[in-house]
Amino acid sequence: MWTQGWRDDIWRDLERSSPLYDVIIIGGGITGAGILAEASRAGMRALLVEAKDFASGTSSRSTKLVHGGLRYLRQAQIRLTRESVRERERLLREAAGLVMPLGFYLTSFKADSMPTWMLGAGLAIYDVLGAKWAHERHNAESLVENEPSLEGAPLKGGYHYYDAQTDDARLVVRVLREAVRRGGTALNYARVETLLRDARGTVCGVVLRDVAGGRTAEVQARAVVNATGVWADDMRVKLGEKRRLRAIRGSHLVFSATRFPLHEAISLMHPRDGRAVFALPWEGVTLLGTTDVDHGADLETEPAMSSAEAEYLMEAAHLAFPSLGLELGDVRSTYAGVRSVINTGASDPSKESREHALWSESGLLTVTGGKLTTFRLMAREALDALKSTVPSVPASMNSNGESDGASRARTVRILDDAPSVDDARLDSATQLRLAGRHGIEASDVIACAGEDGVERIGDTPALWSELRWAARSEGVVHLDDLLLRRVRLGLLLGEETLHLMDRIRKVAQPELGWDDARWEREERAYREVWKRAYGNTF
Repeated sequence: MWTQGWRDDIWRDLERSSPLYDVIIIGGGITGAGILAEASRAGMRALLVEAKDFASGTSSRSTKLVHGGLRYLRQAQIRLTRESVRERERLLREAAGLVMPLGFYLTSFKADSMPTWMLGAGLAIYDVLGAKWAHERHNAESLVENEPSLEGAPLKGGYHYYDAQTDDARLVVRVLREAVRRGGTALNYARVETLLRDARGTVCGVVLRDVAGGRTAEVQARAVVNATGVWADDMRVKLGEKRRLRAIRGSHLVFSATRFPLHEAISLMHPRDGRAVFALPWEGVTLLGTTDVDHGADLETEPAMSSAEAEYLMEAAHLAFPSLGLELGDVRSTYAGVRSVINTGASDPSKESREHALWSESGLLTVTGGKLTTFRLMAREALDALKSTVPSVPASMNSNGESDGASRARTVRILDDAPSVDDARLDSATQLRLAGRHGIEASDVIACAGEDGVERIGDTPALWSELRWAARSEGVVHLDDLLLRRVRLGLLLGEETLHLMDRIRKVAQPELGWDDARWEREERAYREVWKRAYGNTF
């Protein structure tokens, strides 16, 4: 799947046979991937197109949390929190190795305006919504004992509770690949230039342009879904609709785990504005984020953290982890993502609701907002909205994914069941990680190890065999697809990735089928985008 020439095969079908699809999904992030997965599971003929790479937008730039959104309780978003907590529990059960439990310390500092007991009350509600009681109170001494990096912080106390985390881009790729195995089609670097409309003005297809090859095709469909996230308004204005979304940027600093050691995640309220900030261990590094600012830049330009955002996050780090003496020079890499929320005109971007919305306008169904954790629910709600126009949508499906008489949502897995990995060369954590990230293909990833065996890449948990497999079989079009999304070296190793480029080239270039001139162009482009959008330039 997605080996050399796969895009050419899809484009030939689109240009020659002009197939009629039940649904075309625009957008290759987690929302679009979820819709393709549910549509293919229902036996629908479905095509997903993405203007750039799969997960290249917000879905590779999150805080990597699969969580109920504890902070949303402060905004009285009870339904969103309840749905999120329940979906978190399902993902923990069904995506083990890809979605993993993560312990959190919710800290309270002496200058915080919110009393510590109120944090406990919020956690009690949080646990009730998730049907599990899993939080406990700690005094300041106990917090430091469990997380020594908090030494010297002006702590009052706090609580321990559980959420979960994932590799967001890998989750998108696994959902897409399972959808394709069930008959769906997914195509990256395919931009929608125009929405096709019938004599009544109803959207009935798209005109596609191959961003990587210059080809074009008109593709007809019974329904078109706009799942383009922060770019959703760009589709809607093609129909003459007014913009309704607000683009908000969230940025993160990435540190090595040796420089910023954490056993579990720390949640704190920023001393400047009381916003929630997280420090968490992830894939062998420590993430610190996120910000919440209006994104005024061109959406077609790779988003990057501003110096003001970096200073904001370092202010939180100096409050909570004074003994570490962290400085901006310690930052290994950075990343910024832009998410869409419904624009109500709130003066503070953090006050805008994170709940998702569906709008049907001239036959174009827009699905926007929401969060990573609830992608399955959003997908089912989207398909439910298409019942009147797409006969192949199961009549028994409703917005909760339930069929008449029995809950389909409780009997159908979000992801296909992955066989366990059994290889004596790998420890149990690595075996679980491979099974979670690659599903039924995990054994193929190990089998393609070659002379590199199952060696780790630098100080990351990623294996050289994963790099080889991604270059061979995971739809890589550009080098940044490989190093920023399939195997997250640009985040995990930062500039050290550039020092490994000769070895990366030796492994990946033959699999990609690029000649030397193509590789050198791609490497120059990767270096430029990493320095501009992922490097430490402060």
